[in-house]
Amino acid sequence: MFGPVTEIKDLQRRARFRVPKMFYDYADSGAWTESTYRDNEDAFGRIKIRQRVARNIDERSVKTQMIGRDVAMPVALAPVGLTGMQHPDGEIAAARAAEKFGIPFTLSTMSICSIEAVAEATTAPFWFQLYVMRDRGFIEDLIARAKAAGCEALVLTLDLQVLGQRHKDIKNGLSAPPKPTLKSIADLALRPQWCLGMLGTKNRTFGNIVGHAPGVTNMNSLSEWTHAQFDPTLDWDAIEWIKSKWDGKLILKGINDVEDAEIAAKVGADALIVSNHGGRQLDGAAASIDVLAPIVDAVGDRIEIHMDSGIRSGQDVFKAIALGAKSTYIGRAYIYGLGALGEAGVTKALEIIHKELDVTMGLAGETDINRVGRHNLLQPSRPWPHNM
Repeated sequence: MFGPVTEIKDLQRRARFRVPKMFYDYADSGAWTESTYRDNEDAFGRIKIRQRVARNIDERSVKTQMIGRDVAMPVALAPVGLTGMQHPDGEIAAARAAEKFGIPFTLSTMSICSIEAVAEATTAPFWFQLYVMRDRGFIEDLIARAKAAGCEALVLTLDLQVLGQRHKDIKNGLSAPPKPTLKSIADLALRPQWCLGMLGTKNRTFGNIVGHAPGVTNMNSLSEWTHAQFDPTLDWDAIEWIKSKWDGKLILKGINDVEDAEIAAKVGADALIVSNHGGRQLDGAAASIDVLAPIVDAVGDRIEIHMDSGIRSGQDVFKAIALGAKSTYIGRAYIYGLGALGEAGVTKALEIIHKELDVTMGLAGETDINRVGRHNLLQPSRPWPHNM
């Protein structure tokens, strides 16, 4: 049915076939009209790379650092909620693949496998992504658990004070617990491999919340709790409070505006992530790659700049680095691999992106990812850099 896997889209097709529709759509959707979700990808296509020839490109390296950590390439696995519903024990599988490849894995607050379960199954320190809830006692406990698990960095998400409406989730009846319908039951019946896998794991709920948040003991009580907990009062003062509870590396995720980047650069974080939440929050927002360069120009000398949203290839990674990002994050690209083939699929996604990045860098005449810059891109509005 499927041919060789040569690109991320091949993994996407397999994931769509193997993963139940409500969970596939959860990962592969955007808010409202999905205009920003689509533009995140389209915007990369508008950026053109300068092809250079007759340069010695025999010795190439895409190794670099993220907040002081050596990484095999400038890519980390982004936090994705419900990863354990793409594939049984999905967070563990993804974390193991990232560890073996030599890049960071970021665990979501809304993960299926808990912080402790992922820590027990891995040896390399992973990163933990924090959503701010109204219950500050729960947040304080969550931070303490991340510390106890040896998490290397806290990735604080700033752009989910209220939940953007995702029409596919509503139409699919995605909820906690999911509401069974004839359509969803029929869909599950067509995916016996996924069903058998889920029967074989104990990780089938939100492991960081159930049994930890006050009064949340099962999926029914979880639904009520989560709807009331995302905190619309989150502000820069709250970030200072979180910093006081977390004494490790801090990354601020969800910056998509120069003015916000200026503020973020002053709070003492180690990095910020230029991101619009993969187009899942504010529909009509700018594609993140379109605001990356202005943010780098404004604060890149004061704080490390990372970028996510829309990356589906190694060429996309190259373009983000050329525009000034120190590193990037992939979400859907590895989720497709996970849904398609489990841990092996995540590894395959990373291998594809690594190869595409390496070949692109070479054909652009570069041998070191740390020397890639705007001189590697065609910029019609500016004079040609003839001195290069």
